[in-house]
Amino acid sequence: MKLDFALERFNIDVGGMTALDVGASTGGFTDCLLARGTLRVYAVDVGYGQLAWRLRSDNRVIPIERTNIRYIDKAVIPEDIDISVVDVSFISLKIVIPSVLKFFGLRGKLVCLIKPQFEVGKGAVGKGGIVREEEKRIQVVKDLETFITGRGLDVKGVCQSPIQG
Repeated sequence: MKLDFALERFNIDVGGMTALDVGASTGGFTDCLLARGTLRVYAVDVGYGQLAWRLRSDNRVIPIERTNIRYIDKAVIPEDIDISVVDVSFISLKIVIPSVLKFFGLRGKLVCLIKPQFEVGKGAVGKGGIVREEEKRIQVVKDLETFITGRGLDVKGVCQSPIQG
């Protein structure tokens, strides 16, 4: 639902695209992409055995498990990626994004779920791992926008997820 909301909000048609799902886990984002007509999804996760069997057995899905996106090269993902969706934990998007960009073709699209608790640094995270201060969450978004535009990309927009947590 989180990805579906963002794709609708930003009018992104993934039909006919080749996708990279970073932090695939059980495959919620992968499933959303396939339902919207994506041709193939490389589903990358550091975990193992989490991807739903229905997706794992779908010939449009290439599971890449026990693997950090930072250590994957073109030998593993040999084709250009049209869109990458990113939902990672315990690592900053500033570390993940450069590794994703190397797989893009000429017009790659990037949709990231921003989790402030993994962007602000340990000292700024409150009880329960939640960043409660609105100014800190706003600063995280600004910092990521600067980081992304500094790599030659355009930020088309930011939206609040309809689902918290």
